[in-house]
Formats: sequence, C-alpha cells, structure tokens
Amino acid sequence: MESLDRSMRISSLKESLVKKLSDALDKSTDKGWRKLGTIVSNDRRVKISSNDMEMCSLKVLELEGSPSHMLLRLMGERGCTTGHLIDYLKTLGNTEALQCLQPPALQIVIQPQSVALLCGYNLHLSCHAVGQSPLQYQWFKSKEEVPNGISPNLVISPVQLKDAGFYICRVNSGDAFEFSHWAEVDVLNISTLSGKSYPYLDGQLKLLIQPQSRRVDFGENVLLECGAVGRPIPQYQWHKNAVPIPNGTKRKLVVSHGMQDTYGRYHCVISNGADIICTNEVEVVTAPKISIQVSGAVESSEADYDIFGEGPGLPVPEQLHATDKVALLIGNLSYQNHVQLKAPMVDVYDLTNLLRQLNFKVVSLLDLTESEMRNAVEEFLLLLHKGVYGLLYYAGHGYENYGNSFMVPVDAPNPYRSANCLCVQSILRLMQEKETGLNVFLLDMCRKRNFHCKSTPNIVLRVTANIVFGYATCQDAEAFELSSTGFINGVFVKFLKKRLLDDEKITVMLDRVAEVECHMGHFDATKGKQALEIRSSLSERRALTDVILPGDSEDQTHSRQWAKAHELPESMCLDFDCGAQIKLGFAAEFSNVLIIYTHIVKKPTDMSFCQAHVTDFSKELDVDPKEINRETPEETGIYLLSSSLPQHCLYTRISSLQKLRGELVFTVCLQGSFTDMDDDHPVHWTKTVNIGKPLIARLALHRAMRRNSCLQTCPIPHSPSCSPCHSPTPEHHLHQGGYHNPDYQSDFSHNNYLDVFEPMQGAVGGRGESYYDNLNLCHHEPDDCGPSNPIEASDDIDELQTAFINSLQLQSQ
Repeated sequence: MESLDRSMRISSLKESLVKKLSDALDKSTDKGWRKLGTIVSNDRRVKISSNDMEMCSLKVLELEGSPSHMLLRLMGERGCTTGHLIDYLKTLGNTEALQCLQPPALQIVIQPQSVALLCGYNLHLSCHAVGQSPLQYQWFKSKEEVPNGISPNLVISPVQLKDAGFYICRVNSGDAFEFSHWAEVDVLNISTLSGKSYPYLDGQLKLLIQPQSRRVDFGENVLLECGAVGRPIPQYQWHKNAVPIPNGTKRKLVVSHGMQDTYGRYHCVISNGADIICTNEVEVVTAPKISIQVSGAVESSEADYDIFGEGPGLPVPEQLHATDKVALLIGNLSYQNHVQLKAPMVDVYDLTNLLRQLNFKVVSLLDLTESEMRNAVEEFLLLLHKGVYGLLYYAGHGYENYGNSFMVPVDAPNPYRSANCLCVQSILRLMQEKETGLNVFLLDMCRKRNFHCKSTPNIVLRVTANIVFGYATCQDAEAFELSSTGFINGVFVKFLKKRLLDDEKITVMLDRVAEVECHMGHFDATKGKQALEIRSSLSERRALTDVILPGDSEDQTHSRQWAKAHELPESMCLDFDCGAQIKLGFAAEFSNVLIIYTHIVKKPTDMSFCQAHVTDFSKELDVDPKEINRETPEETGIYLLSSSLPQHCLYTRISSLQKLRGELVFTVCLQGSFTDMDDDHPVHWTKTVNIGKPLIARLALHRAMRRNSCLQTCPIPHSPSCSPCHSPTPEHHLHQGGYHNPDYQSDFSHNNYLDVFEPMQGAVGGRGESYYDNLNLCHHEPDDCGPSNPIEASDDIDELQTAFINSLQLQSQ
C-alpha cells in the first residue's frame, strides 16, 4: 500500500483501478459510497457537499451508472490525494476497496519492446517483474517455448531471419502468473545492403533499405521494399502520389498492375514514435515491349528503351558537375543587445558534418560582429569562380523587407537598421559575377519587417537560372528554436538534416523537407506558425551531391588558403626538467573554436601529485580563467565534441579565434609535489607554447574592410569602408540610404540588369524561441517595433519587384 505515491491525486489513477474501487464500494451496503461521502464531507481538505451526494445518488437511475465512480471523480476534482483516500477507506473499514490500492502479488514493471535490427546483430529483449515470492520466467515465440529462455533477458546472438516474429514472456510467482506484452522482432536481410557496414546501430531509427524504381509490363505485379532499424520497431505507411495507401503499412508493398491508374510515384513514411523519416520517391511505370519490323519478321526489342539502366538504354545525358563546392555557415547566438539563442550552434555543427560528407569546403563560424561577417563573406567570395557551387547558411536574428533579407551581427545595436546588418541579396549579386554553377542560400531566421529602418537599398541582380533560396519560414513570419535544457536543433535544421544527403535536385530535396505528411508542415509545436518556403530560378537538375570535376581556374591559391584555415596545430609532447612529460592536444569544434586538452603522459616515480594546465592567453580572446582547465569537456562549454575527445584530461575551449591578431601564444604550467615535500607548497614549472595562427585566425577576419574590397562595390549604404562606425546617426542613414551616387549608376547603365528597389520598412529583430517543453510558442519582439500592418510599395517599385520575383518562383512539387 505504501508503494503508492500518497501525494498523487486520485484523478490520476488508472481508469481500471477506479472501476475496481467503484465496484467494491457500490456493492457494499454498510461500508459503501454513502458512508464514504459522509466521512469525506467532515474533512475540510476535500469539500463534498450534500448537493454532491445527491448528484451521486442519481447515478443509480442510469443504465450503467455508478454512484461510487461519480463520488471518486468529484473527490479528485476537489484535490483528494491517494493518501487521503487510503485514510478514508481505513476509517470506513472496507478491506476489499483497500485491497484494490495495494500492490499486486506479481507485477511486470519492464515490458519487452518491439525492435527491428539487422541479420547478424544481437537481439536483446527484457522483461522484469516484482513479486512476493521467487519469480520464474519463460519466453515464447508465438506459442512455442524458446529453448533456454528462462531469464528476464532474452539474448539471441547472432539473430537470423528465422528469428523474426512475435515474442512474449510468462512470469510465475507462487500461484500467480502474468504475461508480458507481445514484442515484435523484424529482421532485415543484410545481403540487400550491397555490402555496406553499419557498426553503430544504437537503437535509433535509421533507414537502411531504399525502394527502387521499377518498370513492369501491363498486368504484372511489382514489389517495393524499404527497411529501417530501430527501437521501438518502425511503423510504415506507403504513399502513392502523396496519398496514403490503405493497408500499405508493411515494409514490403505489392503493387498490382491490373489497371493503368495504379502506376505512379511511391514513397514510404517511417516512424517509431520518437522520430520520422521518409524514403526516396520512386516511380513505377509500364514499359511494354516495342515491336520492330525487320525484313518481314517482327522482333521484340526492350533493352533500347530501358529507362532504369537495366539494359543498354537510351543515351544518358551528361552528368552535371561542380568545379568546386564551397560553404560558409554562420551561427549567431551570443547577442550583446538582443535575445540570445541556443540552436544556431547545434545547427551549424550538424550541417558542417553533413556538407563535408558531400565534399564541400566548409567554414563554420559562431558569433560574428558586423565587420567579421563582412570579411568572412569576402573570403568566401574569393573562392567562387565559374562552375563552383556556393552555399551560404545563416542562423540567428534577421529580418526581411520586401524580398531583401538581412542578417544581424552579434554587435548590432537595439534597435538595428540596415546599416548594422548584411544584405543577402547583395551577396548574391557578387556571387553572380563569379559565374557560379549554383547559388544556394539557407536562411534560418525571422522574416518580419523592421520598422526602424527607413533606407531604400538598390540591389542590382542578373536573371540567372541557378539561384535557390530555402527560407526557414514564410514571408513576414518568425522562425523558431525549441526550448530545452540541453542543446537541440532549431525547427528548420531538425528536418533539413534528414534529407540533406539525398541525391535529388536541390529544390526537390527542400520540398521534401517541407513535406506535409512527415515534416515541418505537421510539426505540432510550430504548425500554423512556421513553414519552409522555397524560391528558385533553377532550371537544371543541380544537386548538392553532384560530383566535383575541377576546371581550369586561377584561384587555386585562395583554395589552398581556405584549406589552411582548417589546419589544426599538431599534437605535441612537452618535457619538463622534473622528468614529467605532458601531451598537448588540439581539436576544432568550429572554424573559430579551438579545443586544447592536456594529459600527463609520464611523471617521476617519487612525484605524489602532478597536474598541467594552460594559461596566459591573449586578451583579444577574452578567455575567462574560471572556464578553462576543467576536468570534463562539458564544464568548459564543450558539448558537441565531448564524446570524441580523449578522457582523463584537462579541457579548455578557446572561442572567437577570428579576433586573434597575432600568433596564439600561451603558457603550460606544471604543478607537482614530491613525496618528501610539503603538499601544501607544490613546485611549478612553465613552458611557453606558440602554435601560430590556428584555424580561421589565418584569414584575419578582424581587419578593417580594405579599400579595394569586393563588398565595397556592393550597393549597400553601410559598408564599413564607407561608414566610419557600425551605427551611423539617423542623418548618416538618410544621407547614404538614397543611393544617389552618380558614379555607381553609370557602372550599370549599359548592362542587362534588373534594378530592384526594396523599401526598408522593418522587422521584428530576430529568430523567435519556442518553449516546446510546455507546448507554448514565445515570440521575442522589441517593445518599440511599431505597427505590424503591411506597408505598401509604390507602383513603380511593385512593377520592378514583380519582375525579379517572377525569376524566383515558389516551388510546387
């Protein structure tokens, strides 16, 4: 009895238990619900009135009415706890009702869980029970006893295809026995995986078998198959032309071709309660044999028309390729004057790892100021040339005014204006000048208007067929991150990373990210508040998975410089005069975040205590002495790399390497005590270490904008080369916001450009936050952001804007 939580309200009891209690009280005449009501009404803690008792008595007039059930419900509504109820029943003396609240003689506390796994792996099923006498277990597969399955844990190693099926466990305790829940075991045949190895299948949902497109003759059936592993066992739902197929809930789908309308495009949505993934979309088509008249005879030829590569087939068009692939990922989270964010760090980290799998040269940067962002973009632009795929991802606060998107640096004032931010369309114009093969912008930020900004930028863009914008949210809407005590992805990247490696045209891939059935469109936390928007002028089937075929480029020097920006210092061993040896190791969490760890390799036998730590870092890096030389990575803020770092070290996280002007020099200090010395007075030895300019420090992003900077030619009024400070006065804004520079106008007077005038009317400054743990969405809006109603542009501006938007059509698959 005491095993129950006495503080739990009886309204939280299981319905089956409440029904047992009600039955026991209903059938008792002298110790039933009426006397219980009298006892409860005398207790001020639970207020039961005479009207309540009358309401309970009326329940006898109903067909299956229960006065006791009504009384218990009212008691629960008035705050009655399990402890109160036990005390009332003891006073009542109804032992049968009290027995209902006692723990059973035998209870299964851990049920076996259904699972899908690969053939050759180990199967583990668990069933644990508690009872008043010794327990005996027996496992069954269907109705047959499993040999030697007499322990709480059933292990089959290695599991074979024949082991697939349904399992259950019977537990005996004296005369009592209980059966566990059924557990389904699905075993995937590893031979279908073309020799791939999956050493780290840790129970998470993973898609291992993709369906394949099929060509069949009319009237034939075709088998589509997919497969995933995970615990709980994956559930399947096949779709045809985006419509769920009735009874299509198995891994294998038999498509019958008795009628023409059964042909179409198929995919499967797979879920296991914790996660959702989608297979590739495949096509099932009919390809009847073609009759060809040859010298009076009729021959059948099928191979020449094989569209799936099963025979000689039609000529395959030349595969599209990139001359190089370059990505700049920026995550701003530690804002000085605005709401701080969490998700950008995790988002940038995950996308970096995925893009590197696609052979992108990736620079990932956190918390950049305005000048640092501009210099990072300039270095990014230096790597672009003809045929290169360029990708820019930004996560942080932002806004959009009539099609122009602005990224907000961490040092932006409150309120901020275009003079403090970077315009994405300006970067696009400069990318177009490089004749890139593909320009991709993934913007994970808000797109509300900024009513503090009154300037009108003039962005000159070419009409090219290689632009893709993936917006985390729709126009004039917010983007959200999920509130959590830990570090998790924002809503956009949560779904984007599931599809990023798909070998599909990029617009098709992004459309699947937003697919209604399994992705952002039906995500409960942001449903109706955030939805992915795609704008594209892409005409060819360009994909992030396209191969790289280097062309004749004069920009190899810049590529080598970019590669150097990712070189880590080599690990080193430091020998001290006392005989101790210290290993100094390095790791990169981001391109501007360096991890240093120290480890005692050797110490003298007579040394009782030995510890090494790093100190004396440059003031430019703003290193907090309290946050370095910690015994666990998490203590110093290393959350994403902690599992891959060596153990038993002291860890230090050095962020903002872009601020480093010289070489990184620091001191390694060794503290030691010997057995014949006083431990309260350890001896110190020091060594100075110079590791040069690690990672992004080589690119000198701290510098002021150069006079010949390519960004200086960008039609942005707030280039640092033109503006003496990051936050010009209102007069300065008005002076530079009009773009009446005659020299600039003449530069483009004879070129075929679209002049797009975007009136700057303002935005809520930032990515919103979602308190998903409580299923509440909280938007961070400045108190002085002004009215939220749309501000109309002039007719001339609308006409010019329409011309550009028509070249970036919304994708509809």
